[in-house]
Amino acid sequence: MESRSRHLVVLALGGLLCLLASLASPATVAGPPADVTAFLEDIFARLPAQTVPQYTFQSWERAGRPTSEGFGLAPIAVDPEKVIARVMDVDHYVGNIDYVAECRTVPDPAYSPPKSVRFYQRVDVPMLGAVQHELVLVDGGTRDGYRYAYWYLLEAPTNALDTKIGARSDYSMGAWVAGNGMLGYALSNAPIRDDVSWAKWQAMTTGADLTAKPVVLANIEGLAAWAKR
Repeated sequence: MESRSRHLVVLALGGLLCLLASLASPATVAGPPADVTAFLEDIFARLPAQTVPQYTFQSWERAGRPTSEGFGLAPIAVDPEKVIARVMDVDHYVGNIDYVAECRTVPDPAYSPPKSVRFYQRVDVPMLGAVQHELVLVDGGTRDGYRYAYWYLLEAPTNALDTKIGARSDYSMGAWVAGNGMLGYALSNAPIRDDVSWAKWQAMTTGADLTAKPVVLANIEGLAAWAKR
């Protein structure tokens, strides 16, 4: 009887230790939402077999969204590992990535740099305006010979942001792709309709689509210069 009691105590202690270990361990990052997965598939499907001779830009529509998804690719040879390291360094975007007015890590045990990070960002593009959001950025590893990282919106934290600072994103996703002598940048973003006037809405949707090509190139060149430093 005494031996049975000791056995039960050991089992109980073992279960308690397993529970404490699970509570202490950080949560694992779930896979990207379905729309982000589809977005990434579209990007990789558009990667050319050969290095592009000059900057190219492609865009395509996503049903139910007021902005197109855009993907720029430039023949810039830069170390892919250094590129992704810079991409994951969100606390140093300001001054290194064009149009980023504010950017900082938001501590969250579910995301562990350098493989993933939760962060706040405010982007301010001249003539378009400021938009802000909380995002998750993930190092995607290597796919089809390319190193890549991607991000997507955290809806609840974004909706809780102060609109006095800027419009909140209704959706925001994007990716960086580096390899084969090329550097690419893709994005899709739009503000919450109620956060902006009609004129600002037109500027940040139709206007954003019209200006996406040079804006994407500026970001690619900025990241390449930063990665080479």
